[in-house]
Amino acid sequence: MTTFLELLVNGISIGAVYALIALGFVVIFKATEVVNFAHASLLLAGGYLVARLHPLVGFWPALLLGVSAAAVVAALIEFLIIRRANVGSHSVLAIVTIGVDIVLTTELTRQIGTEVLAVGDPWADSVVRVGGITVAETRIVALVTASLLIGAFLLAFKYTGWGVAMRATAEDAETAALMGIRLGRVSLGAWAVAGGLAAVAAVFLCVFPTPGLDRSTSLAAIKAFPAAILGGLDSTTGALVGGLIVGVTEALMSGYQNDLAFLGRGIGDVAPFLVMIVILLIRPAGLFGTKEPARV
Repeated sequence: MTTFLELLVNGISIGAVYALIALGFVVIFKATEVVNFAHASLLLAGGYLVARLHPLVGFWPALLLGVSAAAVVAALIEFLIIRRANVGSHSVLAIVTIGVDIVLTTELTRQIGTEVLAVGDPWADSVVRVGGITVAETRIVALVTASLLIGAFLLAFKYTGWGVAMRATAEDAETAALMGIRLGRVSLGAWAVAGGLAAVAAVFLCVFPTPGLDRSTSLAAIKAFPAAILGGLDSTTGALVGGLIVGVTEALMSGYQNDLAFLGRGIGDVAPFLVMIVILLIRPAGLFGTKEPARV
């Protein structure tokens, strides 16, 4: 029972981090109807800058600079590439983001090389013991931080002018534009927010108990993608629920993989995608996704 509770807490905490990444997918999709496959490179860029800057300026300034830089890079991708791509298909724009991701990830992995970079977090390898349960302090901080950021975003999404503009754009972009909403500004803000969230997520993916940031860190975005899909790619609530489902599933499957040896090694890495497939077979739009009406 103790093992199960430890795995559950760890799964919820890492799931909250996945939810931050999934929220980035959702925000951009709601604003532009484009699936941003460059999100993995934004995550890697933010984490890389924090890792390089923390010996010079300290962890907190490095975190602020890394988040800001990732937001700026994301905004530049939108402004210089997505907005100026002379195509009308959102599917083509999604393919464009794949190209952007390849370029950025290739350069970042070249810079990282074979190194494993520490992000210099102040929690180090501290653990918290409650009863018989042992949890890394970084996991608790990750859960609290992700909860605060997601809560702040949901409040901003509901009550601020930018949030109202995004909701209107997601509902009907053409009508929103006719009502005076600047679609370009909404899209730029969405990309910047997604980039900043990816940088924060990168930091918590690279702290204890993981060894640090390396060239494979960006693969975490691939694990977060099922969270966005199974929750509903146009649902902010779905991103949160999907992240938690993916995190808990991965933690439990990895923790009990010796008992599930008949399913093969590495089942924890595959399980989120299996869950995504099962949910999409039942609800093609995801758990909270909007069903598109179709004329028959």
